[in-house]
Amino acid sequence: MNVIKTDIPDVLIFEPKVFGDDRGFFFESFSQRVFDEAVGRKVEFVQDNHSKSSKGVLRGLHYQRDPFAQGKLVRCVVGEVFDVAVDIRKSSPNFGQWVGVHLSEQNKRQLWIPEGFAHGFLVLSETAEFLYKATNYYAPQSEGSIIWNDPELEIEWPITGAPDLSAKDASALSFSLAELYE
Repeated sequence: MNVIKTDIPDVLIFEPKVFGDDRGFFFESFSQRVFDEAVGRKVEFVQDNHSKSSKGVLRGLHYQRDPFAQGKLVRCVVGEVFDVAVDIRKSSPNFGQWVGVHLSEQNKRQLWIPEGFAHGFLVLSETAEFLYKATNYYAPQSEGSIIWNDPELEIEWPITGAPDLSAKDASALSFSLAELYE
């Protein structure tokens, strides 16, 4: 497993070694030992989620506040997405910065988004299936959301026009009004 650092040191890309031939492929998609070593702490995942979305769908930017903060290990197993993590920890030197990564069934990369980050993705292919491993259970009372096109964040989404949003995501708060981490 190749671990790739991003511009925000806490956000990591995990790129597997893929063994393929004319019959198909094989790769190790997760190793607790490798993962814990890379992030520098023991991480326990308690929930797996699976979503399917159509081209142009944008989900996010979502997060959960303490005491239900979630770290997420995400990957796209069908299609391709542009995945974004935004540092929303006020005490962080990277506060308000974002990282964007293409995740696809071809590159088989995974992105680690630790607690204290907002997360979202845009579907680039006709459809995409997206898997999440989460470190905490979903808690609606702790959920937060930041509008996808916040001018303060200046996320460079690879889209022309407006994405397909849920009603909840369309009415998300601006970065300056959202309840963030200390």
